[in-house]
Amino acid sequence: MRILAVDPGAKRIGLALSDPTATIASPLEVLKHSSRPIDAATIAQIATENEAVKIVMGQSLDQDGKPTIEGRRAARLAAAIRMQTELPVEMWDEFGTTKAAVQARIDLGAPRSKRGGHQDELAAALILQSYLDAHSDE
Repeated sequence: MRILAVDPGAKRIGLALSDPTATIASPLEVLKHSSRPIDAATIAQIATENEAVKIVMGQSLDQDGKPTIEGRRAARLAAAIRMQTELPVEMWDEFGTTKAAVQARIDLGAPRSKRGGHQDELAAALILQSYLDAHSDE
């Protein structure tokens, strides 16, 4: 039972995939943002190719638990994905995942010169791992 996670961004979209037991998340790839319909079709195709049974969409929320501007953009992408596939698409709070992705690179000993750049697929893996951990007893 693989699950695909999406970390949506204005320029790039990070993807992560769980192992078949839906226990461990791993970074998959980064897509360059094109347009919402094209991005949605690509994500749906990747989910199908990887035999995912669900798509988890990262969504940023404010301190009151309401979607931010980016969170509303993520919800629109999720709606577009739902039009492309019958797989369930579930929204999941992505709070702090980009900062955690940078910290993970530091913890792994990456030199400062290699810490820049895109954290999107690692952020997607952190979103997915948070989701998997929260649903581990289901």
